[in-house]
Amino acid sequence: MPASQTSPPSPTTHLISVVLPCYNEEAVLARTHDRIARALHPVEGVRYEVIYVDDGSTDATWNLIRTFTRESPMVRAVRFSRNFGHQAACLGGLREARGDAVVVIDADLQDPPEIIPEMVARWRRGWHVVSARRTARHGETAFKNLSAFAFYRLLGRISDHPVAFDTGDFRLLDREVVDLLTGLADRELFLRGAVGWAGFPETTIEYQRDPRAAGESKYTLPKMLALSRSAFLTSGSVLPLRLPLWTGTASLAASLVTVLTRRGRAGALPLALFGLESLAVAALGEYLHAVLRQVQGRPAYVISERMRSTIPGAVLASVEEVA
Repeated sequence: MPASQTSPPSPTTHLISVVLPCYNEEAVLARTHDRIARALHPVEGVRYEVIYVDDGSTDATWNLIRTFTRESPMVRAVRFSRNFGHQAACLGGLREARGDAVVVIDADLQDPPEIIPEMVARWRRGWHVVSARRTARHGETAFKNLSAFAFYRLLGRISDHPVAFDTGDFRLLDREVVDLLTGLADRELFLRGAVGWAGFPETTIEYQRDPRAAGESKYTLPKMLALSRSAFLTSGSVLPLRLPLWTGTASLAASLVTVLTRRGRAGALPLALFGLESLAVAALGEYLHAVLRQVQGRPAYVISERMRSTIPGAVLASVEEVA
């Protein structure tokens, strides 16, 4: 990245918010909290707040978070009424954050919180987005590694805006970027795609992703497919909309070739055309489904409880919808 994006550090004390989406992380959350606390060591001109977002956990995750809020004045937390998904939890954390910059990091310790101070240092030099790029993914299956590699390359190929390869949601966002993202009307925000669409100055920090410290991955195959669908539908590409045109052209060409050459089994062509037409209709159906969810106007999540730490400690509980 060009050095021209940097600027002198400001003498003003900045607040950095660290957002941790959580879903059934009781096995690892105490270790996560300890590493976060040790990683966010005091730096001149910087102070931190930590925001836990419980995405409808069914284990002891919320009880642990309640303990953290009572023990540390810099911890706040919100609890969703049910599991709304990782992207909704990230969005909820961004909306809760008060910082001049916000770091989003998963709670499973695959992403090292120790590089957060370096992210903050680069932000103070003038970068609006500091992304963590994975150079290796330890402890993950060959299928997961291959599918992730292919996902980012394919998304980058069809997208109408830049896509950062091999980066998840572990990144720092300037307040200007956060305000833009939280103000979007998207009901299903694909965070990393929206960051690329916004086009703010971005730099990356490379790291090797660790295996999960405990527990199981919450990104099951159905959730990975759902995230991929959301990514491709919101990538800004017109490719899916052009599939019916290409399918029709290919079908007509195939029919013409069959007529001219008089080759092929009798039932092969109708079956092939039926398959192509089905794929085209499926692509249109996905877009119509996405439009339906958008115009329904439902919130991305519902908060059932909110907690913040005071001296000696207080709990604020509410039930509210967040658009």
